[in-house]
Amino acid sequence: MNRAVVLPTEGYFQGTFGGTEQDVRALLDRVCAYLGVSPERVELEFFTDGHEQLRQSSSLFAEGRYQGVAGHYRREHGQTIVSINGSQVGNLPGLIATIAHELCHERLIGEHRVSGDELDHEPLTDLLTVYLGMGIFTANSALTVVQNSSGWRTERLGYLDPRLFGYGLAYYAWLRGETKPPWAKHLSTNPRAYLKQGLRFKNRQ
Repeated sequence: MNRAVVLPTEGYFQGTFGGTEQDVRALLDRVCAYLGVSPERVELEFFTDGHEQLRQSSSLFAEGRYQGVAGHYRREHGQTIVSINGSQVGNLPGLIATIAHELCHERLIGEHRVSGDELDHEPLTDLLTVYLGMGIFTANSALTVVQNSSGWRTERLGYLDPRLFGYGLAYYAWLRGETKPPWAKHLSTNPRAYLKQGLRFKNRQ
């Protein structure tokens, strides 16, 4: 509970991200450090052709796997493998959120805290990103509005919606004794509003 909240700032994610395989691997290693996972335990691979430059340059692409999802976690021959949808590489906050979620599977399943067969293990994994300090990224990526040639549309990422992330963050702040958490300014409008509402509720109890 006393670990620092990871912020979307240069202090936590330094340097230029060019979307190469090496960039993603370095990003995964950094998030490993924040979540208490040894990078040596985790292999990285990519799937789909959502990022053409990466698909052409990386030897780690597995075509056709896990269509429609942002990331995937599995254990194979005693090794942890985190698979990332190539399309996520063009969305750095979403990529960080996806990596955080998959690495929290390692903290839960890989360290034998849950089996992975529980009905709520995916929402639990999202919630763990909050309690291990990565909640700003997962909450901000839960629901985003993007523009394409057809107009505006919403995109969801993860298993908790902004309301649940906001309450989870409120409970997290309350347990840390933070009535006005300084990191809340980095949240998007919806999760920040739910965080404030949740803190008002908790502080009345």
